Amino acid sequence: MTNSPITLAKEKKTVSKNGSAKGSGPTLKIIPLGGLHEIGKNTCVFEFEDEIILVDAGLAFPTDGMHGVNIVLPDMTYLRDNRDKIKGMVVTHGHEDHIGGIAFHLKQFDIPVIYGPRLAMSLLEGKLEEAGVSDRTELRSVGPRDVVRFGKHFVVEYIRNTHSMADSFTVAIHTPVGIVIHTGDFKIDHTPVDGEQFDLQRLAEYGEKGVLCLISDSTNAEVPGYTPSERSVYPNLDRVFSQAEGRILVTTFASSVHRLNIILDLAKKQGRTVCVVGRSMLNVIAHARNLGYIKCEDSLFLPLHAIRSLPDDKVLILTTGSQGEPMSALTRIANGEHRKIKIRKGDTVVFSANPIPGNTIAVVNTIDKLMIQGANVIYGRNQGIHVSGHGCQEEHKLMIALTRPKFFLPVHGEHRMLVQHSKIAQSMGVPAENMVIINNGDVVGLTTDSIGIIDQVPSGIELVDASRSGVVKDEVLKERQQLAADGVVTIAAAIGWDGKLAADTATHLRGVVSSIEPNLLKKWIGQIIEGVLSDRWSEFSRTLEDGTPEVDWTGLQNHLERDIQRMLRRELQSNPLLVFLMQNPQEPPTVQEQPATTGRRRTRSTAKVAS
Repeated sequence: MTNSPITLAKEKKTVSKNGSAKGSGPTLKIIPLGGLHEIGKNTCVFEFEDEIILVDAGLAFPTDGMHGVNIVLPDMTYLRDNRDKIKGMVVTHGHEDHIGGIAFHLKQFDIPVIYGPRLAMSLLEGKLEEAGVSDRTELRSVGPRDVVRFGKHFVVEYIRNTHSMADSFTVAIHTPVGIVIHTGDFKIDHTPVDGEQFDLQRLAEYGEKGVLCLISDSTNAEVPGYTPSERSVYPNLDRVFSQAEGRILVTTFASSVHRLNIILDLAKKQGRTVCVVGRSMLNVIAHARNLGYIKCEDSLFLPLHAIRSLPDDKVLILTTGSQGEPMSALTRIANGEHRKIKIRKGDTVVFSANPIPGNTIAVVNTIDKLMIQGANVIYGRNQGIHVSGHGCQEEHKLMIALTRPKFFLPVHGEHRMLVQHSKIAQSMGVPAENMVIINNGDVVGLTTDSIGIIDQVPSGIELVDASRSGVVKDEVLKERQQLAADGVVTIAAAIGWDGKLAADTATHLRGVVSSIEPNLLKKWIGQIIEGVLSDRWSEFSRTLEDGTPEVDWTGLQNHLERDIQRMLRRELQSNPLLVFLMQNPQEPPTVQEQPATTGRRRTRSTAKVAS
């Protein structure tokens, strides 16, 4: 076996005693808090001396085990601790995995100013107003080649790129150590739907000046060739729509403005009236039409109640739910839970999107349910009705060739994508020692002549429940997972100051599967409690000098919980959640003087049992 000429870029930890990158001169810190070894929640911090700017702040979708969780955010502890350094934020485009976390973060710290494309700022404005945090920042729109300054150390130029969302940018960040190009999400589409070409000339000009570091989107780094143009979807959707005899239901990403343009144009061409269903879809279309990114007449649209009078072959329903989201319109339609839309035989449902990793099962379940109800469902890569918004290997090569970076940092992708992207960079002449594969929370130190991991900051995730009002702590999530897997055992025991049960123990099992008779299990639990009280009471109870008893109720409860949990795991071969309610008297018994009939003091207990 011969060795490949391409060597894998390895993680380097070049740390000096003062915490700066190995090399001479000042150090720029690049700290990704999300988007590494994953898809989503893209968030990156750039720090120089006492100033910080952020590039994007996105969210991710929950996995199957995150019960009741609606949104996944990066851990922002580092920014909360350094809030006084924050000078502003750079937004590259308006996808949720780049702007979806901003409203939540503004509840924890201010961001003086946020610069971004018009469409992204329009969408973000509504999010901030809804969350009640619009006074925590200032939104400013930018256009191609606009230049903005943050504090003393950062100047950023916006460079038009092409992506699945309109109004998307790559950014050139001028820093005291050199120019850093952050690609944002991109592909190189030579025939964009909106006619806005990728400003490759400006990238080449930066390559001529000298780019210190390229930070590049790695999403499709494993895929050879080029990503097809968005326009390639048009004839395939045209064919599918023309063959549909009844109603057409189309689902795609709400933020895919180019795709929405194509769908609306085809609806007009084929004489179909459009009904938009789903809050996010309505929101994006409204903002995109106001800003001119979607051009169509008002007469093309009708509300849901009005399309009932139209023939089925004149109706197109544009809906959310391409990822099988539980509360989306299409999922509720598939489950028969939508109040106004029911699937009919002859309906054609078109999935103009591929599942994001982790959503495949939810999407497949939705497709099955739609088919069972009689719909003709069009889906899958072989249909040509969806193309990615991210560049493939040849586009990555072109990006590197144009910018000619000294150092390279692959981001926005799972581990295998980052590894493959680093190999592509090496094939283009970037030395392996001039790049690092990093994790969320790694602090990359960049100087004029070195790059390396110099530190780490807190990283991880913060989970927001379906109400979007509170963060789901780790222990809460573990309890939810335990409930879902093994059920719950609830025990109520009333124990007096004398160390005896004041009433029979009450035990309830919910969601617990076992071959053991419930009454036998309850008997064992009662025996454990009585045994501990009989044999170990003296370890938790003592009498004070004035004769008043003192009991370590918390220690007793912890001991009982451990013993019961151990028995449940042994006998049930599972680990149900244990809820142990120990009722004990609120006040100790009092000591009172009595007539000395025998020469001894007598006591009378006045203890009360808590209800």
